[in-house]
Amino acid sequence: MSKSPPSRDATPTPRLTRRRFLEAGASSLAAAALTGPARPAVTAEPAIRERRGLGRTGLEIADIGYGSSRTTDPAVVRHAFDRGVDYFDTAEGYNEGRSEESIAEGLAGHRDEVVITSKTHCGVGTRRAELFAALEGSLRRLRTDRIDIYLRHALNSIEALENPEWGEFAERAKEQGKIRFSGFSGHGGNLVECIDHAAEHDLVDVLLVAFNFGQDPAFYQRFVRNFDFVAVQTGLSAALDRARAKGVGVIAMKTLRGARLNDMRPYEYGGATFAQAAFRWTLQSGHVDSLIVSMKSKAQVDEYVAASGGAKPNAAEVDWLDRYLASATEGYCEHGCAICEASCPEVVPISEVLRARMYARDYGELTLAHESYAGLTTDATACTRCPAPCLGSCPSGIAVGHLTRETHRLLG
Repeated sequence: MSKSPPSRDATPTPRLTRRRFLEAGASSLAAAALTGPARPAVTAEPAIRERRGLGRTGLEIADIGYGSSRTTDPAVVRHAFDRGVDYFDTAEGYNEGRSEESIAEGLAGHRDEVVITSKTHCGVGTRRAELFAALEGSLRRLRTDRIDIYLRHALNSIEALENPEWGEFAERAKEQGKIRFSGFSGHGGNLVECIDHAAEHDLVDVLLVAFNFGQDPAFYQRFVRNFDFVAVQTGLSAALDRARAKGVGVIAMKTLRGARLNDMRPYEYGGATFAQAAFRWTLQSGHVDSLIVSMKSKAQVDEYVAASGGAKPNAAEVDWLDRYLASATEGYCEHGCAICEASCPEVVPISEVLRARMYARDYGELTLAHESYAGLTTDATACTRCPAPCLGSCPSGIAVGHLTRETHRLLG
């Protein structure tokens, strides 16, 4: 959707901050649900109804894939497969390797019917031997002779992206048939820069990136055509489009913006849910090929795959997205923003600190939160004695210093 330029003779309109927009949006759209009911309940069993091509890889995968970071139950894996999910995402670090093991057990006898992605960390100084050791560990836990897509996990640095050891490793592993395609996952402050660099220099086959309705400028353009409005991470959509134009496959994660699903249950009706609306927006954005989401139970699998099939969110569902944005604005840190970090004299990776907080507060995953926080090179210890120059720096309006101190008290 394109913006309509304001008339030169029009009366100037007041600047609309992102926070003011979110607060106004929820109230102005409160009546939107009255324009049409949510989707009627589906009587048939929920199942994947669409498969999409993944860039130049030649792979076709379900539009909604299985994320394994929050479960180790093979029965949930198998239930997702039975519902038509054929894309399974995991990593060596998820639940200390048990997530990979659960995928192997849940998909026993069906390896050739699915696409599996796994990940390992690769920093500036990581060597090829370390990468092969990590790959062999994942192959063993997954009980397979190959991983379809192998990604550098949580990459957020051009320097790490240029590490020649990864390129040599990936080329050799492909020659040996141990991986088919490679790329990186990311959601940090340098995400756009890393995407552009990787696409320009043909360094990736596939990208796994944080992207959701709250990062899509088109979501806000319904209201802000006549306002001087600055959305966060507006360059992400364009970067994804540039990568896809070069044949790079793009998969979205973090599509639920913190997954505070219980906050939205009172508003849901008519057989549809907020999560389904969020998935539909992401899949209809035109910026990604498919998405993955953590599925913790058979009930979640059924809820999530019911959004498969390409339908656009209707008026009632868009209202839920607005309500969620307004409710989450006090505590949700935008993936890939990092504007506040420029004000930090101690170079605290604020977005990564608040990501660990999200795992604890929103996901209810204390073990994952502790692991994520403990893995930071610099944590929020400095925030406990800092006068917080970061206050007021967040375009979303969250109290950065207060939340980093809270996170350190909880996880430090």
